Amino acid sequence: MDEKREDSTESEAHIDPLKGTYHENIVDNPLVLKSLEAKDTALLVIDMQYLDAAEGYGVFADVNTSGVHPEDARYYFDQLKTKVVPNIARLQKAFRSHGMEVIHTRIQALTRDGRDRRAGHKRLGLLATPGSKEAEFLPEVAPEGDEIVINKTASGVFPTTNLYYVLRNMGINALFVVGVYTNECVSSTVRAACDIGFHVTMIDDGCTTVTPELHTFTVVTLRDRYCRVIDTDQAIEEIGKYVHDPKKRKIATLVPEDRIYEGLPSEERKEA
Repeated sequence: MDEKREDSTESEAHIDPLKGTYHENIVDNPLVLKSLEAKDTALLVIDMQYLDAAEGYGVFADVNTSGVHPEDARYYFDQLKTKVVPNIARLQKAFRSHGMEVIHTRIQALTRDGRDRRAGHKRLGLLATPGSKEAEFLPEVAPEGDEIVINKTASGVFPTTNLYYVLRNMGINALFVVGVYTNECVSSTVRAACDIGFHVTMIDDGCTTVTPELHTFTVVTLRDRYCRVIDTDQAIEEIGKYVHDPKKRKIATLVPEDRIYEGLPSEERKEA
């Protein structure tokens, strides 16, 4: 038995020799839960709109010309209907009930002819114009009240919008990420958020894409390297356990500037 365990450990180390180091800093980092306690965690909902998440609209106006095999499209919409949309709605309810930020991104151009889109979206023919049905959010997970909406014309939201500036202004240090597609806009956003210093949690059953293989491969690649990966039940359990004040969020117990000094002893912090 011990020999089998040793072989398993050696095999894992061969596949990812830095797994332990990253796990310690990404998954077990105490600031992840401290950000929840302080309500400095936001739910980031990616591209849950008619353009790419509704049958008969946008990308899927005609499945035969969408580039997605009909069987894969059926899988995708089944995942959205039975799992992803209900789970996102549950998470939105949990965040809202505790006065925590729910932020939405969507693909939407500034212009009606889409001339402001990035080259990639032009090549793909992706266009959601202001006021169009494709730019609308799915009603089950649409913004409420004055929740923030970030429009983009690229896969990743951080390099192409002012989201980082907005999050800094609100003292947000951590993100729970959900939406579509797992292997495109979700993945690029998770990686960028990690790179610029956010504590990122990806909700496995709050994301999907057009094949189970693409979803699984992306999650395996991101897990413990760029983000924690948990499911909706675990996320809601954490929120219930660590967020104590249901009425109002506390502002920035760890403001962005403090991140520069968070590893220094208090004496050195004062000198800096």
